[in-house]
Amino acid sequence: MTQSSSRNDFVRFSLEQGVLKFGQFRVKSGRMSPYFFNAGLFNSGFTVGRLAGFYAQALVDSGINFDMLFGPAYKGIPLAAATAVALAAHPGMGGRDVPFAFNRKEAKDHGEGGSLVGAPLQGRVVIIDDVITAGTSVRESVDLIRGAGAEPAAVLIALDRMERAGPDSALSAHSAVQEVSQRYGIPVVSIASLSDIMQLLDHDAGFADHREAVAAYRAKYGVV
Repeated sequence: MTQSSSRNDFVRFSLEQGVLKFGQFRVKSGRMSPYFFNAGLFNSGFTVGRLAGFYAQALVDSGINFDMLFGPAYKGIPLAAATAVALAAHPGMGGRDVPFAFNRKEAKDHGEGGSLVGAPLQGRVVIIDDVITAGTSVRESVDLIRGAGAEPAAVLIALDRMERAGPDSALSAHSAVQEVSQRYGIPVVSIASLSDIMQLLDHDAGFADHREAVAAYRAKYGVV
């Protein structure tokens, strides 16, 4: 499977599962968006398993050198676990078994204790999450990883909205994804992006009604 076909397949799968929708939606930034992506609707064994396969493929395609996965609480927890399983079965991994860890929001003072669960944080760590909005979970993850003496290697997300951060009155020249990459000096890898959604709208007549609205939104808020 080529990288472009994998990205296109993910966009179509997201539409089939109702994770990606077109219409009018008020998003976290307060903007009215002509599309909405809710990764929380990947909520069954089949859909999470397929999603993990897309994450694994995107990570392998990226060529990034890494030792383990880290899933920030809460959405990142099942994503890290499922993607580790998908990587173990991926032919491009040569049978390599990738460890993973995640954090709790509240530290425990009994049992294994602390806020970290899973494999010890060490080596080059890929942070896995659904999207990057404000970058808060990435910042907290980077602090945890570096605090453990490990190195953040990349952030792996499902969708890059490719839109400028900040309020309309003071739009940044960069997206939240670009700002995270620049701030921490690590790449952000996405399964798909707004460019892939536009590819679908450009070439599939079944979604032609939504093309103008999404294109206008991209012209107003989009980054290169």
